[in-house]
Amino acid sequence: MNTQLYPTDLTDSQWGILQELIPPAKPGGRPRSLDMRRVVNAILYVVVGGIQWRMLPKEYPKWQSVYSYFRDWKRSGTWIRIHDTLRAKVRRRAGRHKQPTGGCLDSQSVKTTAVPGSRGFDKAKLIKGRKRHLLVDTTGLLMAVVVTAASVQDRDGARLLLTRLGGACKKLRLIWVDGGYRGQLVNWVAERFRFRLRPVLRPKERKGFTLLPRRWVVERTFAWLNHYRRLSKDYEGLEATSEAMVHIAMTRMMLRRLGRE
Repeated sequence: MNTQLYPTDLTDSQWGILQELIPPAKPGGRPRSLDMRRVVNAILYVVVGGIQWRMLPKEYPKWQSVYSYFRDWKRSGTWIRIHDTLRAKVRRRAGRHKQPTGGCLDSQSVKTTAVPGSRGFDKAKLIKGRKRHLLVDTTGLLMAVVVTAASVQDRDGARLLLTRLGGACKKLRLIWVDGGYRGQLVNWVAERFRFRLRPVLRPKERKGFTLLPRRWVVERTFAWLNHYRRLSKDYEGLEATSEAMVHIAMTRMMLRRLGRE
């Protein structure tokens, strides 16, 4: 039976995968009364549709309750844990080890709105807003994300991202990057980590668009994120909220893959 109210809602098979990853109610408090499937569906409705929390349809729980779960799971790292667990499942389904050994790193500058928060100007892209620094595996699945002001240099954003890598990246050995990450960053990484950076340079004799080996993988991930209207710009007041939105978008994408299979 199809229980979807809106196209963004989870199917029964997708919810069956996610349900076991939902954290239980906190002990000692009032028993949980909300249907957690409806709460998750409401959050997905916001991320995919790009609406404000206050504009959630009446079929979902009250927006204050939905936002409270979103905020609490952001602060506790629940969104990251759910995302990383699903990434391991998707990789196993593809016949790969759950922990990637290779990845690709790049940044994407996006505009911000009138919502108060950090922002800057990216002189290279001529964009006032924020930067999403992404590390993905060789299939394009997200490994880590850091959001900064757009004025932050790619190399500085990469340092911040790499220092936040957790145990899910302990087998990482090689990261492909573009020419903007060359120089001191390569040496800095070699001195501190077990993995290495490998710049992929564009041939000097070629003009216009060039499909570079390995480099296109992270660009495709940026394209996937563009399908989510809440990510078309950075609408969030806090950078941590922006990072959570990216994790939720990638979580939905992986649930759709696993649900089909």
